[in-house]
Amino acid sequence: MNRYIKAAVLAILLSGAAHGQEYPTKSIRVLVPFAPGGVVDTSARIVTSKITEARNWNFVVDNRPGANGFIAVGAAARANADGYTLLAAHTGEFAINPVMFKSMPYDYEKDFLPVIMVSDAPMLVVVNVQSPINSLKDLMAAARAKPGAVTFGSPGAGSVNHMASEWLAAAGGVKMLHVPYKGGAPAVTAVATGDVMFTVAGLPGVNPHLQGKRVKVIGITTAKRSPQVPDYPTAQEAGIPGVDAAIWVGLFVPKGTPAAIIKRLYEVSAEALKRPDVKERLAVVGGAEAVATGPDAFNARIRADAERYKKVAAQVGIKPE
Repeated sequence: MNRYIKAAVLAILLSGAAHGQEYPTKSIRVLVPFAPGGVVDTSARIVTSKITEARNWNFVVDNRPGANGFIAVGAAARANADGYTLLAAHTGEFAINPVMFKSMPYDYEKDFLPVIMVSDAPMLVVVNVQSPINSLKDLMAAARAKPGAVTFGSPGAGSVNHMASEWLAAAGGVKMLHVPYKGGAPAVTAVATGDVMFTVAGLPGVNPHLQGKRVKVIGITTAKRSPQVPDYPTAQEAGIPGVDAAIWVGLFVPKGTPAAIIKRLYEVSAEALKRPDVKERLAVVGGAEAVATGPDAFNARIRADAERYKKVAAQVGIKPE
């Protein structure tokens, strides 16, 4: 009897190994919770196009924007766990949405497994070019002098930009007034026109206004200086402790996807991310660093970020809706 059990176990193991070796045999769908052209969309396209070039795999990017990412992420959660549906997502979907919403059509822990963190990028703290505020220390001093009078724009309540700004306020022990806009571009424009005092945004959205000399950068939101913008100081350098808010982009699969397939996806993605042209395109498009973080370390990062944002929300009085 033991002989038959051993034979069955061996057959299953060999079958799983073969499954990973033969994969893929058809097109792989990549669900994206944002419209074409955004950081998540372009990051996914950069990596998958390089895999196609190197391995001749076929990917179909399926953009399903809206509803705080619920549409695309919910669809990915319900997809077959066979390696033919991937999700490209960023910090907001798994580290912030659970803090902001009581009810969601997905649960990160129950529904997904991480494959790879593709990129990691800081957010920039920007003010009007004519503002007397020239540093994060100046910003904190202005907020202390007039609690609630310092205004900041964001792409909307619950966005990673909004929560990064709240993190700055909480860590600095100040009160600021949030002004939501319908997107990141309008929020940066509001700073350029003087409608709000500052915003937190990614480099691509800030660059046109920087080049037009309408805004200036007074710092970044990550714990370490960024190789993409090495001259900008961190919040911690300015004496605002613990702030480490970044925009990462990663690839995920539905839970239950065979380990051999996840390993294969990680290997080909990491291989693509080592290419100089891929690194350059991620830096130019998203102001991001190609990182190729593996599943275990990526999972730990997501959980740590979720706990940090949960703490920030409690400090500033944000309750899930």
